[in-house]
This record gives sequence, structure tokens and C-alpha cells, in this order.
Amino acid sequence: MSISILWVDDEIDQLKPHMIFLENKGYQVTPVTNGEDALTLVKRNAYDIIFLDEQMPGMDGLTTLGELKTIQPGIPVVMITKSEEEEIMEDAIGGKISDYLIKPVNPSQIVLTVKRILDRRRIQNEKSAQSYLRSFNEITMMINEQPDWNEWVDIYKKLTGWQMDLKSSEEGLLQVLQDQIQSANVAFGKYIEEEYYDWLRSSREDRPMLSPDIIEEVIFPEIKEEKSTFLFVIDCLRYDQWLVFEKMLQPYFQIDTRFYYSILPTATPYSRNAIFSGLYPAQIERHYPELWSFGDENETSLNKHEAELLTDQFKRKKVDISPKYEKILQTGDGKKIADRIINYTQSKFSAFVFNFVDTLVHSRSDSNVLKEIAPDVTAFRELTRTWFAHSSLFQMLQTLSKQDVSIIITTDHGSVRSLRDTKVLGDRDTSTSLRYKYGRHLRCDPGAAIFIEKPEDYFLPKRKGNVNYIIAKEDYFFIYPTNYNKFQQKYRDSFQHGGASMEEMILPLAHLKPKS
Repeated sequence: MSISILWVDDEIDQLKPHMIFLENKGYQVTPVTNGEDALTLVKRNAYDIIFLDEQMPGMDGLTTLGELKTIQPGIPVVMITKSEEEEIMEDAIGGKISDYLIKPVNPSQIVLTVKRILDRRRIQNEKSAQSYLRSFNEITMMINEQPDWNEWVDIYKKLTGWQMDLKSSEEGLLQVLQDQIQSANVAFGKYIEEEYYDWLRSSREDRPMLSPDIIEEVIFPEIKEEKSTFLFVIDCLRYDQWLVFEKMLQPYFQIDTRFYYSILPTATPYSRNAIFSGLYPAQIERHYPELWSFGDENETSLNKHEAELLTDQFKRKKVDISPKYEKILQTGDGKKIADRIINYTQSKFSAFVFNFVDTLVHSRSDSNVLKEIAPDVTAFRELTRTWFAHSSLFQMLQTLSKQDVSIIITTDHGSVRSLRDTKVLGDRDTSTSLRYKYGRHLRCDPGAAIFIEKPEDYFLPKRKGNVNYIIAKEDYFFIYPTNYNKFQQKYRDSFQHGGASMEEMILPLAHLKPKS
């Protein structure tokens, strides 16, 4: 495969002989004369390496470098400069260049630089592959030795780490990793099926932190301090996506990430209401029947009372603070709040909900364009990284990094790439969700789901009448026999939530302290 080079230089016409030399060597060279055009091309195309002039009119090389790394953090960039000033080189190296060359450069220098950088990448990929194959047996043993909830967190962290390290490895190795993740989720589903019932009845010391525990265990200790505390809940955020965000936040914060488990179903009406209320769904149904109407699974109807639930939890736990709450559904809403985020430091506690990642998950199911842009887990992760880099959330966090505040970032549930369908039978009032359902007399493949005959045993709402629940395991999703092929084609290989998988249940809970 030919190596693709993007060369950015305002005097690109003078470099024509260099480009001809490279093309004769089998390289593909795309020339542009300014940083703006370079950014446009990088958003649309994949390049193996970029040569970037440091001194250009308008957007200079260092500014362009920063923007390039926001779009594609891993792309190798070689800075070409006329200056040997130490400060410029430190700025360039701080911007994560792969190398720099001093003008004038000759074609042979360019070829040697390309080979050195890309061979380094190949060697790194080979070493990562060798390391994963060595750890394969270790992870398999961990999965087979009946891990507890804490050990399942370690397994998930290891698998996610390899998923990110091996993203550019050969297809065969990636399939081995994917098969191991699937095997882990098979065992994890069985583990949850066996243990979850007991968790709901265990003392806090004998189970993981669950959704209703977060405010009391994490937030209340923070607000006892003098500083202002912020809670950001990013709906439907997976751990691998958080790792990308975390890397972008590390220049601004000291970050301590731990984990908690979402309740079942891993869906916003259950898990996020549980976070803000400090109650399980059945308790919400019993104590606040007017707050949770059960007409459908529409998030806007089932989660429109989170502010009330949060305030009531503070009152119930006798915490004499009036919490602030904001839900960001539209870009304009986030921008307005970001512009006045400093005002929230006057309050003791503020909670913010961001719905973009969840919206992206649902939109991908209905959009062939998004499926093409994000065809797999790696690409979907990059899509969320692009959002975060330009989001009002990132702007808020950058502003708060200059304040003496405490910040907690978490999510209500994750999502899993659903690749296998299973037929489900039920009455016409059965809910429409793909990874969990409630209704009368629900039936499906016993190996594909956790069956809950008595909702009260799992602290779930009884709703209207005698209903039961089914919770999908592994990467299954439910389809009715009617129009089976149509919905199979539509939802296969979509990201869904509501079920019992590592990606949906094991969730990051990060504490950020500003470095400044």
C-alpha cells in the first residue's frame, strides 16, 4: 500500500522537485499552502504522515499543529522550520511532533524521515501485538477463575486497554481480541445473572457501588469541603471513550478514575433517575408516582424530573444545600452555560447532564452516513473524541481548571455494539427497547437474556399490571417476528444499551482536581 503524505507549506510550488522525487519512490503526496486547507483535508482523508511548515502567513505551523492533533491525535507530524531557536523547538515538541527538520531540506532527508517514523510505528505495533498475545492467557485465566465484581473491573480495564493499543494492528489479531471480549461478556452475563439479585440485598461492603449510591458516597463528602463541587453526567459514555477524554484533560487536571456498576436495565430512565434520586426504580415508583409516568420509553418524559429527585435526595439525607441542575440537550444550551460557568462556582453543588453521546448512539442506528463514518468501535470512539474536543463541556472544564473547585465526571450507563439478534415474543403492549423489554409473558432464547419474573425482586417498577422483564446479555438485541428481516438489517451492528455487558455496566467515575 502506498504511503500518503500531506505537505503543508506556503511556498509549496518551490518544493515541486521534492514531490516528484517522492512520487517516483512510490509515495502519494498531497500539497496545500495553508493550515486551514490542511485541517479540512485531515477531517476528510487519512494520511500516514504530515510535513508542516512552521512559518506560514495566517494560521502558522504551531497553531495548525495544535488543531491537527485535536482532529487526529496519533498522526505523525514533522515540523519544517527555518529557525533553530530553542523556544520554537520546545513549542513544537510540546505540541507532540514526531520530528523536525531545518530548511533547506533535500528529498533524501524526507524519505529517511518517513521511513524512520513509520518503521517506529510498525515496531510499536508489533511489540503491542506480542505483549497482548503474552497477556491473552493471563486474561483468559482471570475470566475462568470466577472473578468477583472488583476483578471484573480489572478484566474490563485490561481488555479496553488492549482495544485501544491494538486499534491499528492486523485484522487477525483484532479478531482474536474481539473474540476474547465476547468470551468475557459471556462469562460476565452469567456472573451478573447469578450475583445481581444478591447485590440488591447486600450491605455496601459486600457489593460494588451502584447507581443510587453515587450522590451519597461521592458527592456528599466533597461538598463538606469549602470549595464548590461540580457533577457532570455524560449520558451513555463507555470507558474507552472516557480514556480519550481523560487524555485531553490531563494537561489541566489531576485525575483519579475509579468505577461503579450501573443498575439494570442499563438505560437512562432507570440508571440516571437512580443516580439523582438515590433510589431504585421501584422506590421511585412508590414514593414519587407523579414523577415517573410509564407511558413509553421516551427519555424526555421519563427523565424530566431529575432536578426534583436530586433536590429531594438532599432533603431526605438532611444535607442543607440547594443543588443546581442543568440538562444540556442542544449545542446552543451548552454554549450559554459555558459562557457563564464561573457563576456556578458561587453555588455549593451543581449538576450537569450532557446528552450528546446518547444522541449519537441513537442517531447512528438510523443514519447510514454515521454508520459509514463510524463503522466500528474505534471509529465511534474517534467520533466522540471529535465532539468532545469542540464541545461546550470541554470549554466548561477548561474554564473550571483555573478555579479552586472539585469536579466529578461520570455516566449513567454505557453501550455495546450489538451484533446478534434474538427473537422475542410478547403481547402488543411490550416495550420497544432493543436491549431490555418489559411486558406480559415475554419469551426469547434463554441463553440470550436474564429473565426477571417478579420485578419487585429486582427493585424494578411493576408498572400497570403483571409484567416481567428480560435483559439482554452479551451483544444480543431483541426483535419481534413481525418484519423480522427489516429490523434485523436496521439494528444489527448498532450501539445499544439496557443490557448486561461490561461496556454497559462497568462505568468510570472520575475525580478531577485542577492543576493550577
